[in-house]
Amino acid sequence: MTRPAIVLLSREPGMRALVQRALRRRYEQDYQVRVHGDVASLRETLGQLRADETPVALLMVGYGEEEPDGLSVLESLEVDRTALRVTVVRWGDWSAARPIFDAIGMGLVDRWITVPELETDEEFHRTVSEFLDDAASRRGTSFEAVRLVGHRWDGRTQHLRDLFDRNHIPTGFYDAATPDGRAVLLGAGVQDPTFPVVLLHFRRDATVLQNPTDIQIADAFGLFEPFGEEEEFDLTIVGAGPAGLGAAVYAASEGLRTIVLETEAVGGQAGTSSLIRNYLGFPSGISGSRLAFRAYEQAWTFGARFHFMRAATGLARSGDHLSVRLSDHSSVRSAAVIVATGAAYRRLGVPELETLTGRGVFYGATVSEAPAMRGQQVYVAGGGNSAGQAAVHLARYAEHVTILVRRPTLAETMSEYLIKEIDAAPNITVRPRTEVVGGTGTEFVESLRLRDVGTGAEEEVPGVLFVLIGAEPRSHWLGDDVAKDRRGYVLTGDAAPHEPGLPTPALLETSVPGVFAAGDVRHGSVKRVASAVGEGALAVSLVQPHLGWLRARR
Repeated sequence: MTRPAIVLLSREPGMRALVQRALRRRYEQDYQVRVHGDVASLRETLGQLRADETPVALLMVGYGEEEPDGLSVLESLEVDRTALRVTVVRWGDWSAARPIFDAIGMGLVDRWITVPELETDEEFHRTVSEFLDDAASRRGTSFEAVRLVGHRWDGRTQHLRDLFDRNHIPTGFYDAATPDGRAVLLGAGVQDPTFPVVLLHFRRDATVLQNPTDIQIADAFGLFEPFGEEEEFDLTIVGAGPAGLGAAVYAASEGLRTIVLETEAVGGQAGTSSLIRNYLGFPSGISGSRLAFRAYEQAWTFGARFHFMRAATGLARSGDHLSVRLSDHSSVRSAAVIVATGAAYRRLGVPELETLTGRGVFYGATVSEAPAMRGQQVYVAGGGNSAGQAAVHLARYAEHVTILVRRPTLAETMSEYLIKEIDAAPNITVRPRTEVVGGTGTEFVESLRLRDVGTGAEEEVPGVLFVLIGAEPRSHWLGDDVAKDRRGYVLTGDAAPHEPGLPTPALLETSVPGVFAAGDVRHGSVKRVASAVGEGALAVSLVQPHLGWLRARR
């Protein structure tokens, strides 16, 4: 297997010597470390690596007083978009900070790092290791804990690819129609399979599942931790998106017996985001799936229990106890419930495109599909942050990405840092006041029909479509006892009606005492990851007095 390359350019001898020494000592066994002191020889090396089909993991270029054009040089160098472009600076060169941050904000540079001043500078190596991990994720090269064999555009196969990716499970996908796919099946001893086939490569018994349900997969992974019919928890959290995970961490750390129910993957909609750059504590950004997985591990460490692949189907009260019914006909009993089920992307409602879902028409960011977009014309319908993040990520692979929005601009619905990055991207354009009204295709989408909202003029364009528009709260399972607004968002606090004689619901409490709501499912919530996490934590602080009130009644 060809070793990826780490390529360094520094025209300052001192900087070049220090960085070269650190890179060669620690990484040369697994990576080709190429070091240059001039731009011309660097361009030759990049051309040779491209000709040899050797991937570049990191392209590192010095920047500072002796290399004032470092940023412009880095921006001008041609490398595959899966490579991370890193600017290298001396510690204490504060004048370099603002130009670097501006370049990162516009997507012209990916990361920055300071020169290692010590022979064993572990801060430098921790940062480089994170960069290399990100680059490996972009290339799709990693350990395969699971092997998935199926038909490329089959809906069920696509669902499983997305499910594994969002749950941070290293997965290798093999098209059943290719020699590699047939070889994997042959090696597993599978004949006349029912697709998709899931091979749990990490298990000694090499478990093989044919066209499994989500529940069968969870059981095979050991993710299903059974609980007794009479077992009761202090708190049930429904949903493991940012709000649910935030609540789980704080509830479990406070010693509450906590169970989290999640029907798909940790992270919710945020878990599909390729890079969240405005979350506290991650100056270079972090992918939604990584952020969610870290929160999941944190809650798990504190003792929270997770119950995957079972959907909540109903909520009932019996005395002081609340019961959440699940899709496998079991129930979870607890003293309090936090509803953190979030919202789903709204469907387009275009019949000819609905039949092509998963075959060129995708709902959500579906990060796992991005590498398949190489050379494609891609359209992203939506004007929110999720749509912007998806467009930036897809632009690393697609020939061109067009963002379609019904509004005149993105300013009302998208964060400024994303707008700047989109404006600076050479292969992203924005088409305002445009909607998707039709399309053609049989096995795969062939064309999309776009309409100008103002004039009504229509045109047909070839391309693949990702839809991230609107939101529909996942609140249907709650029934009528939990009050909602006309769009289905859960009412809380003063907005929630309450029974005569009972106190007004607490800030995040619903019309049912002991049932709280947090995150996107709640009426009036701010649709941002940080605010959802905060609401989850706040909800736990409101659960505590409710539990105290219940104890006082007994």
